[in-house]
Amino acid sequence: MELVKLKSGSILEEKEGYSRIVALDNWIFMSLTAGRDYKTRAMPGTAIEQARQAMKNVEGALEAVGSSLADVVRRRIFIPRQEDVPEVMAYMGEKFRGISPASCVNCGPLGGPEYLFEIEITAYRGAGALPVKNLSISL
Repeated sequence: MELVKLKSGSILEEKEGYSRIVALDNWIFMSLTAGRDYKTRAMPGTAIEQARQAMKNVEGALEAVGSSLADVVRRRIFIPRQEDVPEVMAYMGEKFRGISPASCVNCGPLGGPEYLFEIEITAYRGAGALPVKNLSISL
């Protein structure tokens, strides 16, 4: 078994002592990921553009450890302004349609006023290739 710790270029990873991804066996745990372009340090000014950039960051990090969005089993989404929720969640619906991970949306404050979207991912390498048993219940 191997423990993989992936850095993505965020200056906070070194400053605050964490990894973008920690992968243990087939489990992949991704830290809270913002919509900043880690190469240029640019941060878009809208929640939807931050969501798009964050998903590029997520997909690139997953690919680096031999995974993809298809393997995502849980997502936690943080959108501090409730008025941004409908547009951002419509985009998330497009990105995760057919994958359908467990999900949580939180509208609390983030680390600074410039952060309008962040996402945290848990994935299991190979989950996207497994047969799926879909169940429905009425609660």
